[in-house]
Amino acid sequence: MTLPAFEADAAARPPRIGLLDTARGAALIAMASYHFSWDMEFMGYLAPGTAETGWLKIYARAIATTFLFIVGISLVLSSKPEVRWPSFWKRFGMIAAAAAVISIATRIAMPETWIYFGILHCIAVLTLIGIVFIRLPLAATLIVTTALLTAWLIDNFGTPGLLRSSFFDPKYLAWIGLAVMPDRSNDYVPLFPWATPFFAGLSIASIAIRTRLPHRLAALGTGSWWPARLGRHSLAFYLIHQPVLIAIAYGLSLLVPPPQPDPAETYLKQCNSACVMQQGEALCQSFCQCTLSKLQAQSLLTQLQANQIDVQNDERVQTIAGECSAEVE
Repeated sequence: MTLPAFEADAAARPPRIGLLDTARGAALIAMASYHFSWDMEFMGYLAPGTAETGWLKIYARAIATTFLFIVGISLVLSSKPEVRWPSFWKRFGMIAAAAAVISIATRIAMPETWIYFGILHCIAVLTLIGIVFIRLPLAATLIVTTALLTAWLIDNFGTPGLLRSSFFDPKYLAWIGLAVMPDRSNDYVPLFPWATPFFAGLSIASIAIRTRLPHRLAALGTGSWWPARLGRHSLAFYLIHQPVLIAIAYGLSLLVPPPQPDPAETYLKQCNSACVMQQGEALCQSFCQCTLSKLQAQSLLTQLQANQIDVQNDERVQTIAGECSAEVE
């Protein structure tokens, strides 16, 4: 007896994997906890730069890596045995629209550090790239995954800066991920290196789909867990959680005002946070301590922190930066 076409198609589709939804839900919870630390920093309870340095920086990168890895897996599972284009374009449109809303909102609220290419922007672009590779032989995906991983290893453990150029610094090119000094943003997730976990997810899922692994994982029966239910509504959670968390942090600041930060500690945190993106951490600490001492000696620190000095054009600040760069090299 032959199944009707729609029943045969349904039978060939990979089952929904509750464990994957649970992992996505856990990543959402972790993301919310990290964002709340950012909110507490924004309100003054944590020193500036806290959420962008140390273990919190590693935590944030682990969360983003997990999300993009899961996005790659989910794209494969939702596109087998063939791409369901109406569903694909609907999902892509929702992600792209949400990314645009975030860019517009942050451009108005935080014009100096607005989100011009955050994680939703990255997911939207990678989704378009990934759907092409799903239709190509598996070898093509494996080659790109290997190339991306190799490039990441070179950039982090080989010759830092080898793959980068100041040509990519402007916002309209910084999203590629090869910039030396991209404009600061509250959420900057460029294609490189973040396409690496996405393509790893594509590769692993494409291999697994050739086995019964998805069916075995689906049989674990974790779909009723509350993190799994949360994971099935990831986009809605992403859009809603941050306004709620920042409202909580703001309410707390009215009840228990944050302590006044130490100006020198604040400067060192901000300086190290900006510097580490381009140089080694030890070198940055020496450079920032040097500039702090010289700014204090010339009574410029208070003016700098009050935004009364144009850092890019002030000759005194440029001279201090040049002297400290020469001293730490």
